[in-house]
Amino acid sequence: MIDLSIVVLNWNVREQLDRCLASLRSNHYALELIVVDNASHDDSVAMVRAKYPQVTLIANTDNRGFTGGNNQGIEASHGRHVMVLNPDTEVLADALDCLVRYLDDHPEVGALGPQLLNPDRSIQSSRRRFPTLATGFFESTWLQGIAPKRILTHYYMNDVSPDQTHEVDWLNGACTVFRREVIDRVGAYDAQNFFMYSEELDLCRRVKESGWRIVYLPEAQVIHYVGKSSDQAVAARHIYFQTSKVHYFRKWHGSLPAAMLRLFLLGSYLWQIGLEGVKGLLGSKRDLRKQRVKVYWQVVRTGLK
Repeated sequence: MIDLSIVVLNWNVREQLDRCLASLRSNHYALELIVVDNASHDDSVAMVRAKYPQVTLIANTDNRGFTGGNNQGIEASHGRHVMVLNPDTEVLADALDCLVRYLDDHPEVGALGPQLLNPDRSIQSSRRRFPTLATGFFESTWLQGIAPKRILTHYYMNDVSPDQTHEVDWLNGACTVFRREVIDRVGAYDAQNFFMYSEELDLCRRVKESGWRIVYLPEAQVIHYVGKSSDQAVAARHIYFQTSKVHYFRKWHGSLPAAMLRLFLLGSYLWQIGLEGVKGLLGSKRDLRKQRVKVYWQVVRTGLK
């Protein structure tokens, strides 16, 4: 019987994918490795076929997003537990053993996440409480720097030590392990409403709503090199991030809060366009200002719908 299926979704990060797969070789449990490639053009597929013949490879001819691609891998998996793992990660020491053992010892836990580390081994923020509407207006917007401390402290769980095992509302999607029974009950990622971003928030909320616990386990550690795929498409990153935030609030909080948030976000991008334009006219880093204005206009034109 397969203890753990690991689904790695790749898009044009061949070197990072190679390092990720190499880090999965040492463990004491029966693993199934599945790589889903979203139409990469950097020879990622050829690398996997040549160096990791034991891996189940799904090579898409189009980019199906984080949700669509990972759902393919989850559907093809057979393990008692399923790990969704970013390719820009490196699993350390006995992290896989710790995660599987914890799930086996705690049948009430439906999803589990390790402690994520930056490349310098400092702790990366990965634990969250569910966002309120106030969080939506402040977090990852131009207002974040002036947000009341209590709002973001609560959201980022800064009031709980990152070195202790504890229950959370949701986890950063770079590395999460789901119990098979949970996926069978609540489904995988919502590909209809989310292409990328906020999809793990939505899935974790469905897990919690179904009565399962979600736990952060710092005993297991994974290095996360952050954003190597999304860095390739800056405008798309802004669009998907903010659109997914609006979709999440519409799904879980209703149409009115989502509409308020959408208008606020569009207004903030218009404000930033004006600000960057003025800075450019004053001679401050004109090429950078021009690039930012172009990106922000692309966001505004979508209407974040």
